Amino acid sequence: MSRPILADAFGHHIWATLRVIDACAALPPEQLQTTVPGTFGSILDTLRHLVGADRSYLALLSGGAVDRIDDATEEAMDLPALRAALVENGPVWATVVTGDLDPDKMLTRYREDGASSSAPLGIRLAQVIHHGTDHRSQIATALTTLGVTPPEIDVWDFAFTQGRLVDVAPPSPTA
Repeated sequence: MSRPILADAFGHHIWATLRVIDACAALPPEQLQTTVPGTFGSILDTLRHLVGADRSYLALLSGGAVDRIDDATEEAMDLPALRAALVENGPVWATVVTGDLDPDKMLTRYREDGASSSAPLGIRLAQVIHHGTDHRSQIATALTTLGVTPPEIDVWDFAFTQGRLVDVAPPSPTA
């Protein structure tokens, strides 16, 4: 059986976010409160938002295989809790991307306040990947302002660590 076309995209999404969480685990609490102009918020608040939104997207796209994280819980989550939630998301995303992925299938999210939003599956999947990439980049920027080198999290790094990228050196020149 072949791998689903989106397996690497969602595998990278989880892997890269876990690497960012792990890099932030070494920071003292005051550094987790670092904010950078033009970003979502503090490092910790951005991680909370990233993981909470990921779970919300996943709850909808998995047909309720996981529950959304309510706002009060999200606002209180520490790094170990965020990491645990994201680890739980990984296998569910893997199942979602093996399913029937009709990009035009309309999905509607209903909010607690009575509002709703409808968008096709293809747009919702693209949003998950974009959202994660955007906020991981913001956190990397914040880490850099602290003098902390962010982890290597691009797709090539993921591919290499997963044995899915092989680099071959150029042939040696002959004399």
